[in-house]
Order: sequence, then structure tokens, then C-alpha cells
Amino acid sequence: MKKTTQLKALLRDRKLLVAPGAYDVLSAKIIAQSGFGAVYMTGYGTSASVLGKPDVGLLTMTEMVARAAAIADAVDVPVLADGDTGYGNPLNVMRTVREYEKAGVCAIQLEDQLFPKRCGHMQGRRVIPMEEMVQKIKAAADTRLDSDFVIIARTDARTSLGLDEALRRGKAYEEAGADVIFIESPEGVEEMRRITATFPDTPTLANMLEGGRTPNLTTDELEAMGFGIAIFCTGPLYAAAKAVSDYMVELKTQKTTQKLLPELIAFEDFNALIGLPEYNSTEKHYSS
Repeated sequence: MKKTTQLKALLRDRKLLVAPGAYDVLSAKIIAQSGFGAVYMTGYGTSASVLGKPDVGLLTMTEMVARAAAIADAVDVPVLADGDTGYGNPLNVMRTVREYEKAGVCAIQLEDQLFPKRCGHMQGRRVIPMEEMVQKIKAAADTRLDSDFVIIARTDARTSLGLDEALRRGKAYEEAGADVIFIESPEGVEEMRRITATFPDTPTLANMLEGGRTPNLTTDELEAMGFGIAIFCTGPLYAAAKAVSDYMVELKTQKTTQKLLPELIAFEDFNALIGLPEYNSTEKHYSS
């Protein structure tokens, strides 16, 4: 089964699809090997890992496609990839969708922010007119070559224009051909319930950003509410940043990392994680 078809089947299931956020290939492999059904390629984390800079529209489309292709090639589960604003008008969106499809991802997330965009839980986000985004969604739907390639339409209207406007936009994007609706940063449980009630026939996405504007609920609670997808977009990035920072403090202050050994993955275990045994076996197979 194609991975796009696999993703479509997962979305038809009433069970919540949990897609933790990958900021590079290694984090994506850890997510997949941990048993999760999908990987979400986070633009926020990609900007941090590629540029060491905040998610304020600095990454180009080709940089995002290159990272998406590397992740999709490294894991056997579907990859949902952040496509930011589509990097321009509907014609740009058409090229973006084709490049993401060629990269091997199964879904692209497109948002209605005014460029330069910002992380969905930051203040200062502005949105384009709804009618402009509708045309972008139509262009995305019309240009995909694989009918199972999923288009996730995200609106950032809640923070500046209110939930009613965000829901109105979500309905318009649904009608334009979006497969998943993503109302970014609702600010309470009742708002989250309104979102799923508004889209009973289309999967909705919940963004569980630790420390963000939306309540951090359990996956069971999100499933009971009726969400189709839950992304934990920044958690793996924050966990890694904290672990590396703690390691550096220990090395700097204690001049040794001996005390941290129980907290580190073992040499052999890490080699297994990145596939060294398989490479050794293949090398042996072809050796003369």
C-alpha cells in the first residue's frame, strides 16, 4: 500500500492519529521506531535545526523540501510536512505541492498567514483574506498527482480575529477541497469542542504545543472530542535541547560526564538505532 493511501486509511479510522514532531531525520527515526503511526515535520523545529533561528518565515521552499525528502526516505510511516504559506500565490502553491509530492511526503500543511509567517502560538500573526486562501487550497487540490495526497488547511485567524472567523474560514477551506482542517491555537476546551462539532465529516487537527495557547490534553481526551490528528510539534525538539543543555552544563562545571552515563543512549544502542547492523550485513553480503 502506498504511504499516501495508508494515511488516508488512518484518517478514515475514528482512532486518533498521533504524529509527534520531527525536526530532523534522527528525530523522525526515533518517532517511527517508537511505534507512532505518522511523523509530523515541523517548520518551527526545522528552522531551529537548520538555521538556529526562530520560525519567522526564513526557510525557503527548497530547504523545506530537502529536509522533507530526507525524512520521508528514512521512515516507513507517513510523513505530514509543514508547507508554511505555500511560499506565494496559487501558482507558487502548485509548485510547492508538486515538490512535496516528489519528496515522498503524504500530506502538506498550508496556512493562511500573511508572509512572513510566524509560529502558530506566537503573537503578531496576520492572515490573508479568506478568498485568497480558498484559491490556494483549490490550486493545491487541483495540482496534486496522487488523489490520496492529503491537504491540511490551517487557519491562524483565531488569535487576532476570534474563533467564529476561524471556523468560518475552516468551512470555506473544507469546501475548497482540504482533506483536514487545522484551527490553530484555540484557547480552551470548549473552543476545541466547537471545532470538532463544526467539522463532523472532515478530520480536524489538534496542535499540542507544550507551553502554548491551547490546553495540553491527553491523546485519549483528544480522541474523545473527535479530533482526527494530534501533533506534538515541539516536544521532541524541546526535550533534545534540554538534554543537550544539561549535558553541557555538567561537562563545563564538573569537567566530566561520568555521572550522566545512565541518562545517555549506549554506543551500541545508538548504532542500532541508525541502522549500522543492517549496513554491516549488507556489506558482508556483497564482500568478495
